[in-house]
Amino acid sequence: SRLRSEAEKAIGKNYAAISISEELVTGRPDLKKYQDQKLTVIAWIWARTVASPNPAFANIHVPLASSFMLSTKVGKEVYIQPILTANNYSFTVKLGRPSNFDEVKNGTKLARGANFKCILSGEPITGDYIKSEGKAGRMSSRMLAIVAEGDRGRVFLPPLAELEMAALNTTPTWVPDTLISGSTQYLGVKPYGIDRFDQLFTSRQLVALTTFSDLVNKIKAEIEIDGAKLFKKGGGNNGFDHIAYATSIAIYLTFAINKLTDRGSMICGWDSSRDSLRNTFGRQAIPMSWDYAEANPFSDSSGSYENAIDQVARVVNENLPANFGGHSQQADASTQTISAGKVISTDPPYYDNIPYADLSDFFYVWLRRALKESIPDLFSTLAVPKAEELVAFAYRHKDGKLGAETFFLDGMTKAMHRLAEQSHPAFPVTIYYAFKQAESSDVSGTTNTGWDTFLAAVIKAGFEITGTWPMRTELANKLLGVSSNMLASSIVLVCRARSVSAPTATRREFVSALKAELPAALQHLQAGNIAPVDLAQAAIGPGMGVYTRYSDVIDAEGNPLSVRSALALINQTLDEALAEQEGDFDEDSRWALTWFEQFGFGDGEYGVAEQLSKSKNTAVDSLVDGGIIISKSGKVRLLKPSELDSNWDPSVDSRLTIWEIVHQLIRALESGGEGAAGVIAAKLGSHAEVARELCYRLYTLCERKKRASDAMAYNALVQSWPEIIRLSREISPAAKSGTQDLFDQE
Repeated sequence: SRLRSEAEKAIGKNYAAISISEELVTGRPDLKKYQDQKLTVIAWIWARTVASPNPAFANIHVPLASSFMLSTKVGKEVYIQPILTANNYSFTVKLGRPSNFDEVKNGTKLARGANFKCILSGEPITGDYIKSEGKAGRMSSRMLAIVAEGDRGRVFLPPLAELEMAALNTTPTWVPDTLISGSTQYLGVKPYGIDRFDQLFTSRQLVALTTFSDLVNKIKAEIEIDGAKLFKKGGGNNGFDHIAYATSIAIYLTFAINKLTDRGSMICGWDSSRDSLRNTFGRQAIPMSWDYAEANPFSDSSGSYENAIDQVARVVNENLPANFGGHSQQADASTQTISAGKVISTDPPYYDNIPYADLSDFFYVWLRRALKESIPDLFSTLAVPKAEELVAFAYRHKDGKLGAETFFLDGMTKAMHRLAEQSHPAFPVTIYYAFKQAESSDVSGTTNTGWDTFLAAVIKAGFEITGTWPMRTELANKLLGVSSNMLASSIVLVCRARSVSAPTATRREFVSALKAELPAALQHLQAGNIAPVDLAQAAIGPGMGVYTRYSDVIDAEGNPLSVRSALALINQTLDEALAEQEGDFDEDSRWALTWFEQFGFGDGEYGVAEQLSKSKNTAVDSLVDGGIIISKSGKVRLLKPSELDSNWDPSVDSRLTIWEIVHQLIRALESGGEGAAGVIAAKLGSHAEVARELCYRLYTLCERKKRASDAMAYNALVQSWPEIIRLSREISPAAKSGTQDLFDQE
């Protein structure tokens, strides 16, 4: 593009190709074919450094490297090898899997968080020490390696002193010195002395982004001049606004620069499993990054301007057809009139979950640089306005947490009331909410202030919640684990205006209605193959549907039952409904379920196992024969999926259990994918469905016990279920023989 060409003329010297010298080739036969050639650099890999805490090396900065692996692709491993001398160090690059792989994979990192070791002395470098060095402005960087573009693949090279100095000595003419506002919960760089946005970029990155941003105005002006000449020549513009056209081009170019910014900061790590850069915003936060990859904006790989402009062009081509007009308007949600008579679907703020205004400054400072002359009203402030953002952040209110909650409840109630007043009466209002309930220390059980307050606002606005629709909106790689406040789906609340003649109910009547209606709703959700990770959240819909059909629910003391209390009762009823499903399981599976709740896959005493077996009408020896436990030396333990017989055939298993079916399916799924699990499902027939019910129960237990890895295995089996069943139907009839008859005989 024209912008890239102009930028390369101005600053291309900062990104010169690397010459493959004879010295580099020595000891690296893979580089022989590149000798005396120049290769385009894709990225420079850096690590932050601090002075060694060991007095003997106090004048030497040592690397805080979270990994020395450059590529972990099987058979193509590449790693950084430190070369230590008496009082210094350097780096080289080695091919192949290192014998001390785990050590190399962890770099100089000792444990989770900011805990490293001195590469020279081995002395621990604590998080507090790193913070103090960062706040004092004594943190620096050291180049670890260089990644270049080779013949159909990456070429990994050791750092070169002259390239390192050239990068460090680049001087920007302008910096976005806007302060980083917000909580360290989402802005993890702040405790390390990174208080301004310019500190998130290297000097070379600042020069590049400033150059690209300033060129937008130059190109926009040229488009305007060319447009004016065309109109003068043609004698009219035929309704074409060349100024608006030039502004539109400027906006699209700036979008590409923002994509470049996302992959052009010191937060971008190097993904050794994919041999590519990670972007800044892998999630809605700016975490501290100890080692980072500095991209070449003039390469053709990730992190380049070419890549960024292609992504913007693809969105425009595929989603913005020229024959349709678009319209957007900004307004205060509590006073707006935009929604009058409309069908409304909205995604509101999630209480205190994500500080979008604080995070938006990362992009705003560069948007403003490029577009403040084109759209002065939109970029009239130095930073994104924050006081009006409808979120509950304590640091924005003089009354702290209480003031934040009051602000959120009042603002959300007004916004929801406005929607209730203006929405089209023939259609429900649908509200997306992807904020998960969290465990509370309150005796009422699983609740969350964000959910309590949000639902209270919806109800106070006069809405009745008539259901929830789980909608898969999150990427699989965003599901960080059961312990995180993340859902696989967004939950869509379906709301209608509550009748003015809605009756009141007692707490007893409310609980009775829950117990009558929630189990059926639960079965409906399971039949729809909702992910176990989303089940408790989705069950809020039918539960709150019962609660909100009444004008009030009164407790035993005559006081209104709070939303928090109602949520606790809904979750309690959900647990009871899941527990009742255990009646569908065989005796051995009921024993295993109870044992699993207490011990997981860990050891337990034989006496406890024997006592439990009597209450479940089975026996320890029978459980051993059934292939679900191991018993020796006075200890009993459930077999993990990976320990089960890989040649297992349910059609010849004389003691088939639902427990074994679930874990054999997990074993097959993890080792051979959905096809392998489909082979087992084909032999199980319709009885495989009960196994899915057990997964929901097991997931709930794992979530409560904080067994994240086990929970994800059960969640994955349910999510893969439709494809497993589809594949099972393609299995030949001969492969299915025997199993169905076996179940029928039992």
